[in-house]
Amino acid sequence: MGFIKDIKNTKELKNIYGSNAKIQLERYEKIKKEFIKFFGEGDVEFFSTSGRSEIIGNHTDHNHGLVMAAGINLDAVAAARKTDNNKVCLISKGYSGKCEIDLTDLSLNVKERGTTHSLIRGIAYHIKEELRKNVGGFDVYVQSDVFSGSGLSSSAAIEVLIFTIFNYLYNDGALESVQAAKTGQWAENNYFGKPCGLMDQTACALGRLVYIDFENPADPIIENIDFDLEKKGYSIIITDVHADHADLTQEYASITTEMKNVAKYFGKETLRDVSETTFYANIALLRQNVSDRAVMRAIHFFEENKRVLQAVEAVKNDDIDGFFSAITASGESSWKLLQNTHATGSVSQAMTLALALSQQFLAGRGACRVHGGGFGGTILAFVPKDFENEYISKMEKVFGENACVKLSIRPLGTTNVEVK
Repeated sequence: MGFIKDIKNTKELKNIYGSNAKIQLERYEKIKKEFIKFFGEGDVEFFSTSGRSEIIGNHTDHNHGLVMAAGINLDAVAAARKTDNNKVCLISKGYSGKCEIDLTDLSLNVKERGTTHSLIRGIAYHIKEELRKNVGGFDVYVQSDVFSGSGLSSSAAIEVLIFTIFNYLYNDGALESVQAAKTGQWAENNYFGKPCGLMDQTACALGRLVYIDFENPADPIIENIDFDLEKKGYSIIITDVHADHADLTQEYASITTEMKNVAKYFGKETLRDVSETTFYANIALLRQNVSDRAVMRAIHFFEENKRVLQAVEAVKNDDIDGFFSAITASGESSWKLLQNTHATGSVSQAMTLALALSQQFLAGRGACRVHGGGFGGTILAFVPKDFENEYISKMEKVFGENACVKLSIRPLGTTNVEVK
């Protein structure tokens, strides 16, 4: 059952995890032992999908906007074994019980909304009925260090991971990674019941630092970006403010809904299809039909797309100050116009406080912004390496021990991992 301990035989782990490959090998061994404990002896296959960090482009993807995102070093790892019972049986560390889905019935079950059951069933349905590819049963044990509620897209990582298992066990890996993202989003929208965009799943599926244009979501324009912040002397640090955002689906949905209500006023489906000039020329009339908050969120959308382009141009020109300028402006816009740093009417404003403190601590060096969906979870900061330890100490004094996590950009997308 054991693995070969010689790290030279774990080239693929080195490709994924770099200098942490040896630690990850031990992690994979533990995952296999847990799988065998639940499902019995025999061969297993491993799969890995990263979490993601939204670098810039806050709440633009669902209205077909622009983003810069990255797959990160934190990932969800699965040990899986093909079965012949046409059932998916999933056990996940940290969650009690088994999640079992009979693949003979892939129809929507509204009672499953908001559950892992709904995601697995929706992914299987989409692969079989929409992509006309194969699905089948497997047992799987999952361990993820993409912690829930972190804004690192733990749910998107699991969606892409499940797709990847179906893809390799039953389709010889024939489906492209970007399809994993589309299928995961489809399942989350239609079966899970959350109107998310495509950015989270895309970054989890592709890894690396990428610029994505969602003007045509069926075929997004994706460009890999070569930019090493470590070499520039900066670290990416997220701070978990310990304000759970798991029950704030309606807050997230309101952003999508309000932006689309503005688009609807102009006879369009999304803001990407609305002329910015026409929008500004008609704000007085628009206010008679939508809320002021919806108008401000639309302003955020138009300006955020420009900031994404500014950030992309800056990194291509090796302009770190221009990059941070775009990040800072994005953070301010999310805070003031998008208004997703805390729940509506709530006096609990841990994320807003974390941003205010980060601005004070950084004092113009680096940048910080809301991370991901907002309302709770984490903030993102680009911190000078010579200030890294002091920054973490200051933030954890307020938000608790181990609140800060240092991220790195993962070089590979979702994958079937060969461990020898």
